[in-house]
Amino acid sequence: MSATSSVANVPVISIEAGCLPEAWEKAVLAVWDRGVEIKTQYDKSEDPPSRDATVMVTISNPFNEPRIHKNFPGGPEELEAYRQEVVNGIHDHWIDAAAGKWTYTYHERLFSYCPVEDIRGANSSKPFKKVNQIQYIIDYLSKVTHTRRAQAITWMPTADPQTDDPPCLQRIWCRLVADEAGELALSMNTHWRSRDLYKAWFMNVYALTDLQRTIAEGIAERTGKAVSVGRYVDISDSLHIYGSYFAEAVPEIAKMKSSSFTERAWESTHPAFEMMTLEAREKLANDPDWYAKARG
Repeated sequence: MSATSSVANVPVISIEAGCLPEAWEKAVLAVWDRGVEIKTQYDKSEDPPSRDATVMVTISNPFNEPRIHKNFPGGPEELEAYRQEVVNGIHDHWIDAAAGKWTYTYHERLFSYCPVEDIRGANSSKPFKKVNQIQYIIDYLSKVTHTRRAQAITWMPTADPQTDDPPCLQRIWCRLVADEAGELALSMNTHWRSRDLYKAWFMNVYALTDLQRTIAEGIAERTGKAVSVGRYVDISDSLHIYGSYFAEAVPEIAKMKSSSFTERAWESTHPAFEMMTLEAREKLANDPDWYAKARG
């Protein structure tokens, strides 16, 4: 290699934002402008290469308003269904890898982690008991507030590499920090192997930060001390915009470049968002499969 030749690297991008909609727009613009062009395993022959980068996003307070982006690919109903899928496990019954159905949900991996040898083998060995890793985080941080061991994982090295759609989320890490007055705040990091920035990132972060809130509330209940939600850090090894999405994404990116994100954001108390979210909760309470059926 000559002294003047360049080395091709995946770009590394760091982003800071005060709320979720701002973070999503900053990430989309950064990956669009600075990401490397690279093919993916899901491309069709006519698809252009994706834009891709390693990205760390820090949100100072994930519950700052505005919390909702009006233009993310989805809607309040989909957002609520996904939140409940991650936090409450309403779709864990869809997991049946042996029958060719889902191989996991994040809720199942976090709340009932149980490695197997062959995820699609109906009689595959299950040598370990199920582990509620979120309860472990709550219990450990309640006992040792300064621990660095409060984490949960999703990856099953025995089975996931052989599947067509292994988990993107790899790990959650939490830590408590006290301010000068002794008030505790829960910081949380999530680490992702691969991530669809345009169509999945916003819903992922909306749900995971709600899980962060749930953990903080669990610690507060165990300790009898107030625990607030602290900063959230989101780390993606491969954060990408698929080439197949470019026609849809380009008009939105133009809006992001020409005006403030606040023009496309709602507070979570916006009447329209509250109404649609409440309706979704009522329908999901009666039928957890309601949204999937409505989408056909």
